[in-house]
Amino acid sequence: MHGQHNPPACVIGLRRLAPSPGALQVPECRFSPSPENAVNTPLPATSTLRSEHSVAKQLFLGNILEENLFPYPEIRARDREMLGAMTDAIDQFLADKTAELKQYDRDAEQPTEFIQALREMGLFGLIIPEEFGGLELSNGAYARVLGQTSSHDSSVSLTIGAHSSIGMKGLLLFGSDEQKQRYLPKLATGEMIAAFCLTESGAGSDAASIRTKAVRNDDGSWTLSGEKIWITNGGIADFYTVFARTDTPEGKITAFIVEAKWPGVSHGPHEDKMGIRASSTTTVAFADVQVPAQNVLGPVGKGFKVAMSILNSGRTGLGGGAVGGMRTLIRLACAQAKERKQFGQPIAEYGLVREKIAQMTMDCFAAESAVWMVAHLIDAGGSDYSVEAAMSKVFASEAVQRASYEALQIAAGNGFMREFPYEQITRDTRILSIFEGTNEILRLYIALSGLKGVGVGLSELKAAVGDIFNDPIKGFGVLGSYTGRRMREATGYGVDRIAHELSPRLRKVAATYEKYTVELSKSSDALLRRYGKKVADQQHAQKRLADIAIDLFVGLCVLSRADSLEKQSHPASAQAVSIAEMFARQARRRMARNVRGLERNEDAAVEQLAGAVLANDGYMWDVI
Repeated sequence: MHGQHNPPACVIGLRRLAPSPGALQVPECRFSPSPENAVNTPLPATSTLRSEHSVAKQLFLGNILEENLFPYPEIRARDREMLGAMTDAIDQFLADKTAELKQYDRDAEQPTEFIQALREMGLFGLIIPEEFGGLELSNGAYARVLGQTSSHDSSVSLTIGAHSSIGMKGLLLFGSDEQKQRYLPKLATGEMIAAFCLTESGAGSDAASIRTKAVRNDDGSWTLSGEKIWITNGGIADFYTVFARTDTPEGKITAFIVEAKWPGVSHGPHEDKMGIRASSTTTVAFADVQVPAQNVLGPVGKGFKVAMSILNSGRTGLGGGAVGGMRTLIRLACAQAKERKQFGQPIAEYGLVREKIAQMTMDCFAAESAVWMVAHLIDAGGSDYSVEAAMSKVFASEAVQRASYEALQIAAGNGFMREFPYEQITRDTRILSIFEGTNEILRLYIALSGLKGVGVGLSELKAAVGDIFNDPIKGFGVLGSYTGRRMREATGYGVDRIAHELSPRLRKVAATYEKYTVELSKSSDALLRRYGKKVADQQHAQKRLADIAIDLFVGLCVLSRADSLEKQSHPASAQAVSIAEMFARQARRRMARNVRGLERNEDAAVEQLAGAVLANDGYMWDVI
């Protein structure tokens, strides 16, 4: 697929790094940016892009922010040119190493010569600005590269992604000029590999509960003590972004840049993991480590904001990796279905096998559409994209897990054997719903973030009613806005109906999302009125709201992409429109079920049963 690209000299530099003794042979190049494109311009954005607004949060208010969704974003020419060369080179390098990669999985380690080969290919500098020796890829292009590495091996993608997406991302987002000058050139070449040190025992999803401490000394330096667990790249990193409790007047958590070579820094052995076994995962310990004042990352006391910003902006990489995995699984499933015969014909002729392949393809298209849209929103200067990033991560991570099960099922007995790739892919993908915020926590975050906006509206309404005679203009303004929204909700019409010109088939798809955007708004309003502040305790309801919102956002991304492909007369545009229709039908059924579930459900019975099992410490019955 990628052989059609002819890597231009302007993209593939002629300079080759001298390999270290015993290094693996890599393609005859290191990626270099085009001299004539030294300035990395942002992705094209429509002039009407409302960068201050969140598409996802507006859905809870009954609005479809079509200015940010249509037309579907296109890759910029610079990235397209470079990606063609990069994906070819990655394929050339990794495709011949299938046996070696399987052995790395068994050994639970990537050898030093393999890490060196990744350095020589320039894969540690993907998102670092050109002025520091990096490639300065956009978020979308970066996600596509991780997708390509994931299509061969998830551990390779993770080693690169943990370095770029989270390990040194804080330096890009919050680092001082001095910090960037000191570290980014070394991070770009891979001379320094980065890791993200947040998780602790008892402080995973609850990042605010970290116990690692940093005490400020009289000279302004800090003494850092504590231990982090499950740190990706922990055993090979030279650069750690570390979060510690500081209990200062400025705030309780602060981020620090810590070098692995400093006295008091150590790491444990490689963890024996279920999947992504070849990637380095270790504990990292800090025993009275002296951290200079200039190595504080971001403002003192604002470490929680730093951590969340890193995770939010890094989720496109994880989503891109999931998409790459799905593309491989679909290719494997197609080959297996055509080659394997049962009852005298290929199993590709059987309806239930074709159903699996179609569903995998639809899920991949949807995940890719959402991941690329989020990447574009970031690249186009969006300031509020955390909920969209969470949605794309949840959807993509669960989609690739479903695909791995279905591809293994198509492979039947072969899928269960270690000789074939299915079992490793199934093991590798399982971590994705845990990484970078568990999907359960992210669903609660999605729902509560959306409800917050609805709650502000209700508060404004309450204030307006109370003050209507003192300030009638303000009062009637708020009342008018709220009444208008409630009228639209009651009738089911209006609500920022999509004005973008769509074909008749896609107009029907759009009508589904318009209807359920109204339902989401009505349900959110009702939930807040019923529970008030106690809505934070209603996790079952929050999950249903989040799932409605995820279906809406992902579905709108699919709609926008299908529309653009149709208008471009893409060779597979008809299939894209069909996917948009099928996704909308499936989403409509899921959304209808979740709306009903807010009123009619078994939540109380579920809570009671779980309580009884917990009290009994397990299952309570036996046939003997």
